[in-house]
Amino acid sequence: MEFMDSACEACEVCETSGDKYKSCGEPVVMKARILRGGCCELLVCDLCNGREVLVHTDNACCFCPGQCVCIEYSGAMTMSIPPQISANCVRLLGNGNCCC
Repeated sequence: MEFMDSACEACEVCETSGDKYKSCGEPVVMKARILRGGCCELLVCDLCNGREVLVHTDNACCFCPGQCVCIEYSGAMTMSIPPQISANCVRLLGNGNCCC
């Protein structure tokens, strides 16, 4: 699956709760916009920094491009391009900006 031509822009949604470097064992939450979906993976744009991230999740087929989601993950991220994470949970970002 090719992801190179997708556009990714940051927006004002970032209300970071210190999520990038939490201590071991605490989940990290990323707010993101879905760019593309595939079998068990989503290419998303992190709304806080505009970075594209490949998210591995079993429920990828439940989401569509353009939707905003909250992704809970361990904090581990590969150094590949795009970086990759394995999601513990992915939920639609509600009107109240509530996450997992």
